[in-house]
Amino acid sequence: MNKVIPIHAMDDFKQRSKAVLNDPAQRSNFRGAMDFLQAKRRGQFPDQKELQGLRELGASIRRYSLANLPRLLEQLEQNLAARGVQVHWALDADEANAIALSIAQRVNAKTIVKGKSMVSEEVGFNHAMQAAGIEAMESDMGEYIVQLAGEAPSHIIMPAIHKTKQEIASLFAKEIPGVAYTDDVDALIAIGRRVLRAKFAAADIGLSGVNFCIAETGTLCLVENEGNGRLCTTVPRVHIAITGIEKVVEKLEHVVPLLSLLPRSATGQNITTYVNMISAPRQSGELDGPDEVHLILLDNGRTQAYADEQLRATLQCIRCGA
Repeated sequence: MNKVIPIHAMDDFKQRSKAVLNDPAQRSNFRGAMDFLQAKRRGQFPDQKELQGLRELGASIRRYSLANLPRLLEQLEQNLAARGVQVHWALDADEANAIALSIAQRVNAKTIVKGKSMVSEEVGFNHAMQAAGIEAMESDMGEYIVQLAGEAPSHIIMPAIHKTKQEIASLFAKEIPGVAYTDDVDALIAIGRRVLRAKFAAADIGLSGVNFCIAETGTLCLVENEGNGRLCTTVPRVHIAITGIEKVVEKLEHVVPLLSLLPRSATGQNITTYVNMISAPRQSGELDGPDEVHLILLDNGRTQAYADEQLRATLQCIRCGA
C-alpha cells in the first residue's frame, strides 16, 4: 500500500501522452465520465446569464484578492497566529516537505493520513515522507485507488476517472488482504471506507489542502464530500494544511459566491456535503480536534506568475475542474 509513484522526466511526456491518447479504453473512460460531469454542471446552471454573472463576480473577488495579496497574507498570518495556528512559509517543494518532515519528526509521527490536496501532489509530498520512513496514505477514495495502483491522479476532481469498476475490483482483490473480487460499486466503496477508517484512528498526523484562506477571520475553508477531510483535520493530534499563497481572500463574505461556483462547476452539486471552517487547534473544554494546527503557504513559482500581468490571471483559478 506504500507504493512510490515514479516522477517521470518531462522529456518523455510526448511519448507517454501519445500512448494514453491511443488507448481506446482510456479515451472511452474519460469521454463517458466527462460527459456525465458536464451534464451535471449544465443542470446546475440552466440560466447562462446567472452563470456569467456569478463567474464575473468570482473573478472580481479573485482579482481583488490578488491585487492585495501581500497585505492579505500578512493579515492571515497574524490572525491565525493569534488563534494558535502555526504558519510556515515555503519557497519551493523541498522547503515545504522539509517543514512537514520536521513537524512529523518532532512529534515522532509514523503515519500521516491525507485528505485531498493538489499542492501535496505538486511538491511530491508522499515520496518525501516515504523516503523518511513515514507512511503517507491518501484517504480521498479516488486518490486512495490510484495510490494503491501506484499511479498518479488523472483529474483534479476525480483522480481515478480513468479506471473502470472492474479494474478497481481487481486492484482491491489483489492489494487488500482478505478482499474477494466484486465489481459492485457500493461494496467497493464500503471496502475502501473500512480500510481507511482504521487509518484515521491510528494516524499521528492529518494533512489537508485548503480551498480558501480567509484573512480577516484567520480561517481555513475546506470543502469535500466524503468526510475524509473532516476526519483528517479532527482525529489525528496534529493537523498540517498546505496550500499555495494565492488561495487567500479578504472576507468571509467573499467565500460565498466562490462556494456557489466551486461545487456546482466541479460535481454538479448545490453545495458539498462538508464545508469545514478551521480557525484554531482544539480549545480547552472541546471534545475533538487536533492539539496542533499548522499551515504551510507555498510559493513554488507563484510570485513569478504574480509579477507578470498576464500570468497573474492564472492565480485566480479556484480549481473547480470545469
